[in-house]
Amino acid sequence: MSTVNQDILKMLSSLRSLIFGVVLIGFLAWAFQAIIPPPPNICGAPNGPPITATRIKLRDGRHLAYAEHGVPKERAKYKFVFFHGFGYGRNDGSFATPEITEELGLYLVSFDRPGYGESDPDPKRTLKSTAFDVEELADQLGLGSKFYVIGNSMGGQVVWACLKFISHRLAGAILVAPVVNYWLPGFPNNLAKEAYYEQLPQDQWAVGVAHYTPWLTYWWNTQKWFPASSVIARHVRTLKEDVTQQGVYESLLRDMMVGFGSWEFDPMDLANPFLDNEGSVHLWHGNEDGLVPVTLQRYIAGRLPWIHYHEVPDAGHFLPYVDGMREAIFKTLLLGEK
Repeated sequence: MSTVNQDILKMLSSLRSLIFGVVLIGFLAWAFQAIIPPPPNICGAPNGPPITATRIKLRDGRHLAYAEHGVPKERAKYKFVFFHGFGYGRNDGSFATPEITEELGLYLVSFDRPGYGESDPDPKRTLKSTAFDVEELADQLGLGSKFYVIGNSMGGQVVWACLKFISHRLAGAILVAPVVNYWLPGFPNNLAKEAYYEQLPQDQWAVGVAHYTPWLTYWWNTQKWFPASSVIARHVRTLKEDVTQQGVYESLLRDMMVGFGSWEFDPMDLANPFLDNEGSVHLWHGNEDGLVPVTLQRYIAGRLPWIHYHEVPDAGHFLPYVDGMREAIFKTLLLGEK
């Protein structure tokens, strides 16, 4: 082979290596941009959404936005902290009807979970940290040494955290159609697996990514190659714009990573926080719930006999909005009505 041909082959080999390197660098740059979420659009920051809500400043410097509902707390007989569901916010505290708040003397304060609405994001958010946010909110608002908590759907997970970490501050608790983490160690593997596969395939993938590879959660829910979470897709069509105005990553997607990640505790290991019957815990679930399998709630209730379990026939995930249900939920806890 001539020297000229050898030089040409060397040049072609170098060119192939160069092209491969450029393509690899381009792919890695694309992958990095696809995986890494954009920074949150902080409320009150330059070019960020305006601050319109009432907020408190927490010990770590973050702000928590809240809204008050029901009767004024100065004349309230019962004071509640309400935890909103996935894709909702502080204004979801209208969970209690005006009629029931007046009749029973209910005060409810609801807050945007970190990253939602006008609450500052918390990249280190866990269920434990959220429980302590609840305690700090209650103290700054002067709710007293004990207060009630109620959580709807994804907000039910915060109720479990309060029962674990601040149970000494609770007068009672309500969980309404609480979203269940399939990876809680207390579940028999076959039961959790069966419930997991009751989800739509795209939801199986979405919560699986949030659990096993949380660093891919943003990419999975923004890519166009495979169907992402159907729950997020429904909420994007219906949610109010201000709920995710700081970005979906620190609101919806952070909820998924926390809710389906590794928890600091297992609710099925909890002891009864009301041994003297000075309070109680109630769990309500519809037997037709297509989002959260009722089989998992039945198992939890069986493991925790001190839980007052109410299974509502012919009701789905939005059972609180069945006629008379919200009134029943509050009166059962507070008045002992059946």
